[in-house]
Amino acid sequence: MAKPSVVPAEEKARIVLSVLAGELTVAEAARRAKVSEQSVGNWKRQFLEAGRAGLTAGKSGSSTREQQLEAEIADLTQALGEAHLAARVWKKSAEGRLGPSRTSR
Repeated sequence: MAKPSVVPAEEKARIVLSVLAGELTVAEAARRAKVSEQSVGNWKRQFLEAGRAGLTAGKSGSSTREQQLEAEIADLTQALGEAHLAARVWKKSAEGRLGPSRTSR
């Protein structure tokens, strides 16, 4: 069985845009790209769904990547706060053992 051809994303987008603009039919696009009509139809569907999702995300708030980054920032902020607290506790403990004259500046 023949291995399906790998079409770069840029080429898929160009093909889909040509189909959407009416420059090519799905059959013509499939023939030129040496893929099935179903493949071109799938690319078109994925392209339109991704565009719709992008427009929806723009209205409702953050993208998935932005949400991931915000969660990472929250985790790092919490870790920094915990480290700061541990350092303060350690410093207070050290002052008690060494006396104020050795640790005061």
